[in-house]
Amino acid sequence: MIRRRVAVSTLGAALALLGVAPRRCAADGPDPQAAFPAPDLVFRMRDLCVLPARLWRPPAGVAPAGVILALHGFTDSRDAWELPAPVFAKAGYTVVAPDQRGFGATASRGIWAGQAAMVADVAEVAAQLRALYPSQRLVLLGESMGSAVLMCLAAHAPATADAYVLTSPAVWGSAQMAFTLTGALWAADHVAPGWRLTGTEIPLDIAACDNRDALIRLSRDPLTLRGVTVAMLKGLVDLMTAAQDASAGLPPATIVLNGRKDQVVPPAAAAAAWAKMPPGVRRAFYLNGYHMLLRDLDRTLVEADILSWLSDPQGWLPSGADVNAAAWQSDHGWLPSPPPVAPASGLDGIGARPVWPF
Repeated sequence: MIRRRVAVSTLGAALALLGVAPRRCAADGPDPQAAFPAPDLVFRMRDLCVLPARLWRPPAGVAPAGVILALHGFTDSRDAWELPAPVFAKAGYTVVAPDQRGFGATASRGIWAGQAAMVADVAEVAAQLRALYPSQRLVLLGESMGSAVLMCLAAHAPATADAYVLTSPAVWGSAQMAFTLTGALWAADHVAPGWRLTGTEIPLDIAACDNRDALIRLSRDPLTLRGVTVAMLKGLVDLMTAAQDASAGLPPATIVLNGRKDQVVPPAAAAAAWAKMPPGVRRAFYLNGYHMLLRDLDRTLVEADILSWLSDPQGWLPSGADVNAAAWQSDHGWLPSPPPVAPASGLDGIGARPVWPF
């Protein structure tokens, strides 16, 4: 098992929330816009903000199954979908993955746009895709922060898409955080909202994924944010709080996928969200799953389950993750209270925890 080293402090603990930016080396300079790869296409918003995007099309001869709009996690980018997107494309789905506002190669890179703007962007891109593919099913897929954005959208405008797929939703809201974290973050946001954290405060070992190659790719991708401001962290917590509240309003055409070894979003937070979700929402739980389920070594199980659910929403999942989910919901072994600063590592009982620093 490979672990990446994520540094956090009381004020910067949320850097460990969502499989965040790898540590910046001393030799790293500013993120050069010129080094960003050219997008496959761009989406222009009503306020003229441009969202660069990647596109994966089904191979020639494959019947179209629908369109997937995929949203990445915190500090990540449109490149987050390099592994699962070709699999979905082979199954007939056109996969569209934009940089969310404030991330990737957007002009406001490194600036938190706010929940309202991020949700509005998704609704606008979805409308554009509806116009481009009027006869095809539209699926909204999210990872972590991307799932949180989709939860806020789905709870208020469920008809935006035909189906919602939420992997490892970022639902670590303020109600699930200890006061030491929320209080410090509140104070820092009022005193130094522009303070930039790069992961050099206090080391904490977090296994966001068990795929070494994927973590190397993430760390070296020029689109990855390698530092965030206190204002971004505060905005992220506000978004996660809103997503936790939105859990109760998810439409039936939703599947939520979590991993038992997720050390990024605490089990208590995930359990609180699951308890609020309507009975019709499908749930999947992966015993060997980490936070980045679609980049894990066992990601083929997750990919197959998503495709199976999209094909037959009422059918059993091939991996049995829906059975695992029922058992997890009935188990009272969840964490009774949130950890004092950040999710604990080593929850899988492996024992010694080797650290692989970037």
